[in-house]
This record gives sequence, structure tokens and C-alpha cells, in this order.
Amino acid sequence: MDIQSEVSRQRVKHIVDSYHLQGDEVALCEGYLDELLELFPMPAVELALVETLLKNWLTIPMPRGKDFFERAHALLKQWKESSEVETTVSMEQFQQITCLDPAPVFGPEIPPQSPVPRTVS
Repeated sequence: MDIQSEVSRQRVKHIVDSYHLQGDEVALCEGYLDELLELFPMPAVELALVETLLKNWLTIPMPRGKDFFERAHALLKQWKESSEVETTVSMEQFQQITCLDPAPVFGPEIPPQSPVPRTVS
């Protein structure tokens, strides 16, 4: 595994660990997550985890473990079948939720245009 793949994998693990998404099913979920990372691009997995997290944010108790990963997997399959990723998460929200740079998931941000300089007379 190259360094970039390892960094991406650590990003996914950071999201999972930060919100204790594995619940009590750590070994089962690690295997499930490995499967997802083999089937789908890592940025899509990151985004699916965050989308699933947001969709279930107010659910008490929030789904964790296999149930959570099945929901994220269903979302990944939906995106793959439709060939379109429909997200409700902005770059800023992604960064606030994960504390990670959103550029690997959303692409590089377009720099804001600088104002046209005024001439002083």
C-alpha cells in the first residue's frame, strides 16, 4: 500500500473512530469497512459515512455497528447505480464534522476572485 492510500485509509478510520461508528461490533465492522474500501473510492466512502452520520444525527440511539455500515453501503450503491453523487453536505460542513480537509473528497476549492484593484487619483 502506498503512502497516499495509507493516508486516505487513516482519514476514514478517523471518521469511524471519532463518532464510535463501529459500536460494539469492532471486528465485524473493520471487515465491512475493508470491503467498502475495496469496492468504492475512498473519498466516496468518506462522504457516505458523513452523509449517513448526518441522516441519523437525531436518531436516538443513533445506529452504530453493522446497521450503520449497511446504511452507508446502501448509499454508496445508490450513488454507483445512478452514476451521480447527491450530497447534502457542503465542504465547510464536512470539515466541521470530520476536522479533515475536504479537498480530497470535494476536489480543490476554487479560490475566491480578487476584487478589481481601484486606481487612486
